[in-house]
Amino acid sequence: MKALIVDDERLARNELRRLLAAHADIEIAGEAVDVEDARAKAAALKPDLIFLDVQMPGADGFSLLEQLEPPLPQVIFTTAYDEFAVKAFEFNALDYLLKPVDPNRLVAALEKLRPRGDAASASGPAGRRLTLEDKVFVREGDRCWFVPVKNIRLLESEGNYTRIHFDDQRPQLFRSLTAMEERLDPKAFFRANRKQVINLAWAEGIEPWFSGGLLVKLKGGMKVELSRRQAQDFRDRMSL
Repeated sequence: MKALIVDDERLARNELRRLLAAHADIEIAGEAVDVEDARAKAAALKPDLIFLDVQMPGADGFSLLEQLEPPLPQVIFTTAYDEFAVKAFEFNALDYLLKPVDPNRLVAALEKLRPRGDAASASGPAGRRLTLEDKVFVREGDRCWFVPVKNIRLLESEGNYTRIHFDDQRPQLFRSLTAMEERLDPKAFFRANRKQVINLAWAEGIEPWFSGGLLVKLKGGMKVELSRRQAQDFRDRMSL
């Protein structure tokens, strides 16, 4: 797994390198000292994981995540300040580690990554990709539904939660959008932007949008913005 370390402090980068040396499955592909540097290196290296500081000269770590195009890498924040934790998890952070990074906390954070690549677990029922013909059990509080996957038109990230749209319902589930997306058929569902995944079968209209993007209209009237890069992917997927 390729990792990018983003931190303006050389000593902090070196310490993280030292700790990661004990994890043979993590390859440190590069380092960046600020957001501009990190954006360029993320585009070039395409890391699976970013270790990200919050406060750096110029823009902060959150602005980097706002600028990256999907699919986004996993993010583990490493910072000396605990007051940004809530905001970090709004960005679907995998974990939030305080400096100096505790080796045991680092191990716990990395363990959250490893089940994703575990072929044995992925082949089991819980890891199987859902088809449009499957049905899923959905529960929010005291309400329950048994929903055909083909009826789910949109999934929206709300921090560590995901709101799913089907029929006239919009329940919120305690799972991240990334985790939900991993269960869905990529031929049927499309990551429109950092916060939304759409069911392609529900797209009924499209129009140009700002900066080369697209605005997709779903059956029922909802509209979803596609970034320029995602718009090109969308054209490629939907064209003859």
